[in-house]
Amino acid sequence: MKRREFFTLLGSAAALPLAAHAQQPAMPVIGFLSGGTPGGYAFLVAAFREGLKEAGYVEGQNVAIEYRWAEEHNDRLSSLAADLVGRRVAVIAGTSAPAALAARAATTTIPIVFEAGLDPVELGLVTSLNRPGGNVTGVSNFYTLLVAKQFELLHEMVPNSTAIGVLVNPTSPNLAESTARDAQQAGRLLGKQIHILNASTEGQIDTAFAALVRVRPDALLIGGDAFFTSRRAQLATLATRHGLPTIYNAREFATAGGLMSY
Repeated sequence: MKRREFFTLLGSAAALPLAAHAQQPAMPVIGFLSGGTPGGYAFLVAAFREGLKEAGYVEGQNVAIEYRWAEEHNDRLSSLAADLVGRRVAVIAGTSAPAALAARAATTTIPIVFEAGLDPVELGLVTSLNRPGGNVTGVSNFYTLLVAKQFELLHEMVPNSTAIGVLVNPTSPNLAESTARDAQQAGRLLGKQIHILNASTEGQIDTAFAALVRVRPDALLIGGDAFFTSRRAQLATLATRHGLPTIYNAREFATAGGLMSY
C-alpha cells in the first residue's frame, strides 16, 4: 500500500470520532500533528482530506482542521500536541510514531488516530492490535519488517555489491534503531558490509551523502521516516547525481527521480 493510501485511510479514521460532535452547533475541529513541513507533506494532506471527504467531511464546510508542523524538529511535537489539547480539538491525527506518542502523552481523553511504521504495541501506543484500548487507534505499515526483503531486492539488482549504506533519522529513535538492527542482520546474512548514516536536517542529508562518497557503498537504503518522505526530492536528486542505486520505503519517491523505488 502506498503511503498516500495510508493517509487517505487516516483521514477516514479521523472522521469517526466526529460523529459525537454532529449535534453540536460549533464546527468540529481535527488536530493534525506532523513532524514534517507543509510543503513536504502537501500530497499527504491532500490524501488526508480525501479520506475525510469519503467519510462525509469537507474542510471549511462541516469540519475545521488545525495544522501543527514541527518543521522537521521532533522535539517540538510535545508542545504542539499540548497546544492542540488546549484548543480542545475533537480528535488528533498523528502522522508518525513520534507525533502519535507526543499526542498520547498530552491527553488520555481526546481520541488519537495515528499512522506509523512500527508495531504500535511495541511502541506502547495501544494495548493490542485487535483491542487498542484507551483513546488511541490507527494504522501501521510495519515498515521495519520489510528491511530484510529490501536487502534481498538490492542484492538482486546489484548482485556484486559488497557494501550498502543505510540512512536513518536519529530523532525517531525507535524507528532508527529498529531499521539499523534489521539492516545489520540482513547484511550479515547476505555477506554485505553495512554503513549506517544519520540525518535529521536538510544539511545533514547533504553531509550523509558526502560521507557515502568516501565509503563508496554499492547501494543505499533510505529508512522509513516522515522526515525522509518530506525530503524525497532532495534524496532522489542526490542518489541520481551520485549514480547510487537506492531503495526507498514509499513509492512516492519514484516521482522524485530516484534510480530505484519500492
